[in-house]
Amino acid sequence: MLDQVLEWSSINSGSGNMAGLANMADRLCDAFAVLPGRLERLPAHASTVIRGDGCEKRVQFGDNILLTVRPEAPIQLLLTGHMDTVFAADSAFQDCTWRAEGLLVGPGVADMKGGIAIMLAALRALELSLLRERIGYQVVLNSDEEIGSQGSAPLIANAARNKLAAFTYEPSALPDGTLAGARPGSGNFSIIVTGRSAHAGRNPQDGRNALLAAADIALGLEAMVRDGLSVNPARIDGGGPHNVVPSHAVLHVNMRPRSPEHKRLAEIALQAILDDVSRSRDIGVHVHGSFTRLPKPLDEPTLALLRLVQDCGKALGQNIGWRDTGGVCDGNNIAACGVPVVDTMGVRGGAIHSSDEYLIPSSLAERASLSALLLCHLAREGMPSF
Repeated sequence: MLDQVLEWSSINSGSGNMAGLANMADRLCDAFAVLPGRLERLPAHASTVIRGDGCEKRVQFGDNILLTVRPEAPIQLLLTGHMDTVFAADSAFQDCTWRAEGLLVGPGVADMKGGIAIMLAALRALELSLLRERIGYQVVLNSDEEIGSQGSAPLIANAARNKLAAFTYEPSALPDGTLAGARPGSGNFSIIVTGRSAHAGRNPQDGRNALLAAADIALGLEAMVRDGLSVNPARIDGGGPHNVVPSHAVLHVNMRPRSPEHKRLAEIALQAILDDVSRSRDIGVHVHGSFTRLPKPLDEPTLALLRLVQDCGKALGQNIGWRDTGGVCDGNNIAACGVPVVDTMGVRGGAIHSSDEYLIPSSLAERASLSALLLCHLAREGMPSF
């Protein structure tokens, strides 16, 4: 597993690096070919983003991988991981190094090339078990998780259909192995504001300042923040020469609601703010985007699955708990399909999304053993009652 992590992390597979993602997909197809079943490499679903000038731009995504094993088995599971990282092709963080205390530092070692290695090792162990015929599974390895999974969301939703449970191999929520419990949802929005140009000296009163309107909207969004809803106006694009009233601006914002009710309230409040600013400043507004990750609450089936993971950990001498987290991942997408999911089955490590990202090497064997035992237990006993 460590050799795999070192090899895979030497490949830059930033979400926008198509050549690197293709190389990574090649390596993963080779690695997962040791498992039985049908292995497919599938193109991503089309999606768009809003450029700074307000026009839509088609987004390029890498291919996704789907492995289907024993679809006729009585127990069906889904396992997911992502091959992309947050580190672009021109990032200064490209190589793995060892810290004095024995930690492996490198791009994607924890998030989540180490997790993919764990998943593969656990599935190889399952295939050596006499219980294997009772359990079928699909594996989804996507190329765009770090940018919202818009190109792979339909594939994940389809794979989640009729599954008993799911496991995603994000790194643990804490370096001690703590799992993620509830997660908020997340939505990225681009608010396109259209005003009217005018000369800033001769007739500014005839203009409609789109930049000021975008700022008004941003301040209104800031006022929406409350317990259970975070709102981050992240960037305003627009403006022009100093002597021209700007007629165009784009406000980019992220919202994270803790519950479906907070999501509903956020949508209502956003529309009210847009209506108010549009009316008071006589400007046009168009919103691009949506909540691509729905909130993931801790319901009873998910709690039962977490307790089963905890029990398997105890059998292996691993003390495992869980806590709520502010991050989002493909576990949100799976939970939205009504499937209980534990989405931090990967390595122990930390400092993800930074040039200090590290992996605790001993956690590779620990967490692979945990997944292997868990899969065999589910094959023998099925889902725990709740």
